[in-house]
Amino acid sequence: MRTWRMNCRKALLYSAGLCVLSFVVYSYFLSCSDDITILEKAVGTHTYTLGNQTIQYDRSLPLIFIGGFPRSGTTLMRAMIDAHPDVRCGEETRIIPRLLGMRQHWTKSAKESVRLREAGISDRVLDSAISAFILEVIIKHGEPAKRFCNKDPFTMKSGVYLSRLFPNAKVIFMIRDGRAVIHSIISRKVSITGFALNNFRLCMQKWDRAVELMHNQCTSLGPSRCLPVHYEQLVLHPRQYMERVLRFLNLPWSETVLHHEDYVGKPGGISLSKTEKSTDQVVKSINANALSKWVGKIPKDVVDEMADVAPMLRTLGYDPNANPPSYGIPDKEVARNTEQIKAGRF
Repeated sequence: MRTWRMNCRKALLYSAGLCVLSFVVYSYFLSCSDDITILEKAVGTHTYTLGNQTIQYDRSLPLIFIGGFPRSGTTLMRAMIDAHPDVRCGEETRIIPRLLGMRQHWTKSAKESVRLREAGISDRVLDSAISAFILEVIIKHGEPAKRFCNKDPFTMKSGVYLSRLFPNAKVIFMIRDGRAVIHSIISRKVSITGFALNNFRLCMQKWDRAVELMHNQCTSLGPSRCLPVHYEQLVLHPRQYMERVLRFLNLPWSETVLHHEDYVGKPGGISLSKTEKSTDQVVKSINANALSKWVGKIPKDVVDEMADVAPMLRTLGYDPNANPPSYGIPDKEVARNTEQIKAGRF
């Protein structure tokens, strides 16, 4: 079974590679036809029509990227933003972070870099092709809208590169207590390449390294391009934090973002994927049930050495020695929602 899964992953990666290379070759040959630049040819203005709606799009769009480690609230943030009447996010594409990972491999490998240069595929051609591919996926995997957003957690690893491809894009970096993240991954059997779900310590260490990279990406982008949002505070104080998010995104305030559950599965509302592990949770109103489920579920030796196992906890504002932690007091409506869900009413 493991071999079969590995073969499937390889097949998906090879398919994605072929798609990207098709864009690369297309961009390259178009650039040779006349004096029009590769950028204008490959990722110029395009038109998308669905039903009676038509939009024009190019890489200057103010795209919204939502990233962070899986199980850190990226789906909740996506659903809340998706409830805004001006925005369409849609489900995880899964293909975009794979594409970005392949590009990173191509550029970091000395051998692959030489092969690309010898083939006439410069960084400029590759960037044009990748941006065209990402645009097509984001724009056309759902309905037209005034603003488009993408939620693929691991895109946060490439935040700086994405900001170069899309100069008006903004990034939301979702942050959650790593202990809660790893407990959720293990208890819900979330499959992540390289993670041994029977080893809490190793998973925490991998979380630490990945989140450090994401944090550095957000810091490099600066506060005008990347907004860190702590999942716990979003859940405890949704109005305060969504007001901050919408200001950052230059979106007008809408009460709909506080009641995303009312728009799930509705025409023009929020579309959820059955394959995403968080789908069964975001259909509920905002509540604090999941915040401290990890307490008492971590091996004692890991708890005792948590500050050394995952130093990014402290960097991100969490006390590695607090069991249970004190995240804060929920707003009245959140407390009411939490009690109703505990009682089985939602």
